[in-house]
Amino acid sequence: MPRPHRFVTEEPHIPFDLEVLYEDERLIVIDKPHFLATMPRGMWYRETALIRLREQYGEPDIIPAHRLDRMTAGVLVFVRDKACRGAYQTLFQNKHAVKVYECLAPCQPIRRPRFGTATPLESPRPFPLLRRSHITKVRGIMTAYEEPGLVNAETLIERGPLVADRICRYTLHPRTGKTHQLRVHMNSLGLPIVGDNYYPRIQNLPYDDFSQPLALVARILRFTDPITGDVREYTSRMPLS
Repeated sequence: MPRPHRFVTEEPHIPFDLEVLYEDERLIVIDKPHFLATMPRGMWYRETALIRLREQYGEPDIIPAHRLDRMTAGVLVFVRDKACRGAYQTLFQNKHAVKVYECLAPCQPIRRPRFGTATPLESPRPFPLLRRSHITKVRGIMTAYEEPGLVNAETLIERGPLVADRICRYTLHPRTGKTHQLRVHMNSLGLPIVGDNYYPRIQNLPYDDFSQPLALVARILRFTDPITGDVREYTSRMPLS
């Protein structure tokens, strides 16, 4: 079993369970809840998806094939067979997996972003919309930001039905994988995701405050298995709110 992280002496218990959607001799696919980090970082060690799985299965060699932000819920893949690590990690690093996210955000006219482009694909309808920009994330700084430069972040955004007072469901199709990309792109349009404590401004909430989850879920993950050639698809059952 893994030894305790030497820098973590105490951390809040995250009162949400992860669900195993699929497992075989190579993979474990989970439905990660909001607030649970993918792997140890900062003050979080045992209260992470990785350490929970290692302790649950008694397998210290389990590793993530990719990551989700701590505040984002949804489908997350872990590799349990050391011989297959490279194949699955390369699959995600090379963007060969199809990811579909859902979020809740305001139903209102979009704001013209300061940087990059926002192109309606069925003009004059505002959505679906292709958002493209350059996103920078500096190590040690909590938030990412947009600035002039070569496009490195691209998201297809579709607006769905009204689900509450002035709140709509959106479907997001990231074509790249920059840190906080979906949160930054939605906020840049004047449509910050419900429950976002970073964008448009940082809200310093207590670490043990789980009352306001980010309304963002990695809903569907689809890829061709690099070992078997099978097409795999998994769907999250996590609620948006």
